[in-house]
Amino acid sequence: MTRALPRPHRDDLRIAVGGLAGGVLFWALRTHPRLASDPDVLWHPAWAPLVPLAVTAACELLRRVRPRTGLLFGTAALALDTVTQGSLVTVVLYTDLVYAAVLYGTAASARRIPWITGLCTVLGGVVPATVWRDPQGLLIGVAIGVVAFAPATTGWVVRDHRDAAEAARLRAEQTALLAEMDRAQAVTAERVRMARELHDMVANHLSAIAIHSTAALSIGDPETSRDALAVVRENSVAGLAEMRRLIGILRDGSGDRAPAASPTLDGLSALVTAARANGLDVRLDAGHTDVPTPVELAAYRIVQESLTNALKHGAEGCVHVGLRQREGTLDIRVTSPYRPGDSPRAPGSGSGLAGMRERAALLGGRFEAGPEGARWAVRAVLPLTEGDLA
Repeated sequence: MTRALPRPHRDDLRIAVGGLAGGVLFWALRTHPRLASDPDVLWHPAWAPLVPLAVTAACELLRRVRPRTGLLFGTAALALDTVTQGSLVTVVLYTDLVYAAVLYGTAASARRIPWITGLCTVLGGVVPATVWRDPQGLLIGVAIGVVAFAPATTGWVVRDHRDAAEAARLRAEQTALLAEMDRAQAVTAERVRMARELHDMVANHLSAIAIHSTAALSIGDPETSRDALAVVRENSVAGLAEMRRLIGILRDGSGDRAPAASPTLDGLSALVTAARANGLDVRLDAGHTDVPTPVELAAYRIVQESLTNALKHGAEGCVHVGLRQREGTLDIRVTSPYRPGDSPRAPGSGSGLAGMRERAALLGGRFEAGPEGARWAVRAVLPLTEGDLA
């Protein structure tokens, strides 16, 4: 099947109709660039100039859809016009065909046509002047330059600016897309960070509340129930305080409020004391000096989550918490009694280990967790300077 010719643009149709009407008007007024008696006029009928005019006007319909084809037929029509009395409108329409062939044609045509028309301009001026020994022969080159080279050059300049504008638009779209991707990644990372902080701050208190409220409900001893309820109240108050602090950070975007202090390794003693109040037998062995703030926060949260997991999943026995600062790293190790198959004393989200692993990975460290004989071991190695573990 043959492909149907695309419909011409409506502006091209207007140019063709307007040019044809203007050419017919000029012909009716007998406004011709040459007289019928001139020796160059080889086709003498009075209607002869209308033929190349009609062909050139028809070629205007192809100026966008088939610019190179329109230029070829237009060139033949212009050559035919030179052997008649001629029409200025035909010449004007031809200059537009040259311009359109450069602007709307292929990239190869846009490169070649200015060179071809420029070469024709030079040859058209030099050759006649050389052959005829008459400087007036240079006027032929000037005429070719006005009719062909000037519109071709104009089309090339306009096309170059159009391509530059299109490239700038594409770069702007790509920049906007990259900015949107960065924004989406930043939002996702912030959501993950806030979820991790919320889990680490509140899960410990809620786990203690769940365990001690269960004990208060299942044991009939009033004294034991009173002690359990006291622990429940203490953890609920602490959990609410943490929640209020986090909500305040999320709501206050003005920057007027001073940020709350992040947990540090100096707070491990208070953390261990709270774990003992929740019923854990914890032994702390901390040996460290100056530790960067991000490492302090990550280490504190890893120990906190490990104690929460020991409270929910561990068996009866001593929980060992050890921190050792070695050459360029902080080594964290938490072990607790472990009996496979025991159901947890409080429900969990299952994201505790994932959160600890994320914290270690963000600092370029290592994290391991799993059973070691009858105990569950959590170990994290955090670099004190960026790139130590790379």
